[in-house]
Amino acid sequence: MKRPLLLTLFTVITLLTVFSCKKKTEEEKEIEEIARADVHEHDNIIPIDTTKFDAFFQKYPDFKKFEGEIKKLYRKHDHYIWHDDKGLIEFADVLHHLSSNLEEEGVKKNMPYKDSVDQLFFAGNSKPDTESELLVSSMYFYYAKNVLQGLDPSESEATGWYLPRDRVDYVSYLDTLMRKPELIKKDRDEVFTQYYNLRKGLEKYRTIEKNGGWNTKIAFEDGVKSIKPGDSSVTVTEVRKRLFTEGYLKNDSGNKVFDDELLTAINRYEKVHYRNQSKAITKDILAELNVPVEERIKTITVNMERCRWVPSSINSEKEYIAVNIPSYRLYYFRDKDTVLISNVVVGKALHKTVIFSGEMSYLAFSPYWNVPTSILRNEIEPAIAKNPDYLAQHNMEWNGKSVRQKPGKNNSLGLVKFMFPNSNNIYLHDTPAKSLFSREDRAFSHGCVRVQKARELAIAITSKDGGWTEKQVDAAMHKSSENIYRLKEKIPVFLTYFTAWADKNGNVVFFDDVYKRDDRLADMLYM
Repeated sequence: MKRPLLLTLFTVITLLTVFSCKKKTEEEKEIEEIARADVHEHDNIIPIDTTKFDAFFQKYPDFKKFEGEIKKLYRKHDHYIWHDDKGLIEFADVLHHLSSNLEEEGVKKNMPYKDSVDQLFFAGNSKPDTESELLVSSMYFYYAKNVLQGLDPSESEATGWYLPRDRVDYVSYLDTLMRKPELIKKDRDEVFTQYYNLRKGLEKYRTIEKNGGWNTKIAFEDGVKSIKPGDSSVTVTEVRKRLFTEGYLKNDSGNKVFDDELLTAINRYEKVHYRNQSKAITKDILAELNVPVEERIKTITVNMERCRWVPSSINSEKEYIAVNIPSYRLYYFRDKDTVLISNVVVGKALHKTVIFSGEMSYLAFSPYWNVPTSILRNEIEPAIAKNPDYLAQHNMEWNGKSVRQKPGKNNSLGLVKFMFPNSNNIYLHDTPAKSLFSREDRAFSHGCVRVQKARELAIAITSKDGGWTEKQVDAAMHKSSENIYRLKEKIPVFLTYFTAWADKNGNVVFFDDVYKRDDRLADMLYM
């Protein structure tokens, strides 16, 4: 494209704005005016005939859903955007390449009228006409909606996702891309950064698929229920090959003997998937390894879609807490460092933990547990009918027409709860039932999130927020009455649902779809 002068001037005015607080000179004002010039300008501006727009959408009705935005675009820039007098500009070719490789972005759709769009680019640069101009604009909005935005918010909510969605004006965003075309080729701030890690993982698993995947189902030999170190079996060879393919073994020796090298690889696999470590090849491990690579690819693409729904503000948050329901993990981040990781218990299938976000505003130490109406009606009242002493035996009392459990070590909320007020009445809390955290599947609660390291989380939060010591936290946790600690700075809390997660190198781990939501979302994406 032909805008080096514009970009240089734009950089100059940015530097002037940042490093100078003097009164603007006439020269600075002139530079600002140039920097605010139409970013779609080429060497020769060509007016566009907007009276031909209706005919375009009649010929290409599948693009009519972009009609409002396209007309808005050309009201803002009443000339050709994608063409100059020599034909299509370079950025149009870049966009066409990206739109032709949507599978790399985990999008399983073909753009409408792809043949017509391809023909436009393969034919070489020709003089601009309204139809070719609008085809490229339609291609841009198709790419933006499918790669950057994802499913419509109403559809994401239908899958149980209530995190607030960013609403991006893709007309204005095009101005940004035209000003800095390189942004479209690299990781972008307006998409949750996990998206790019999963995209690397998608490429890795597609390569595995092209190389044959793991089509052979691994099974025990007749009469065998598990294989222990030192045992020899064809199954061992198959497990070894499978773990090598996914990167958990550096070499595939083909050895039939279950040796220390294989045990280390199995334990590495179990550790990153948050499984309990074992010293044998079991039916559960084989079930995991036998998930077809095609299903793993589908899981990755489903979670790339979920990344499109995460508010981009999470990328710049200095401090936040995130709970990933399928992995049963809580993460406390501060200044991009991980302060704390804790096991959690989440809602069971009948009482799913809601996917949403809030702002933690206070901690309640030695809390009361105000029994929800549904639990009171369905569980407590029938128990009282059978045993009149039920409330006293469980340290409970009537509080008006409701029931609450008094503070104490056996309180169902434990010794501290972390409050981010919301209409779902969901919060994080301690629990006396510590044994549940040792289980792999931890969907047992009525919707709230039980935190194994609740004391450590309280210390980490209050020490940063108010300079509290461990001794102060312990004292607050063991008072005979509820006491409140109000945060000076609220902490964003995100309750999320990711069944695949990747590191920066594209190494992906998979978690059980505890609420069975992946298939429904996949149906929406693959239709």
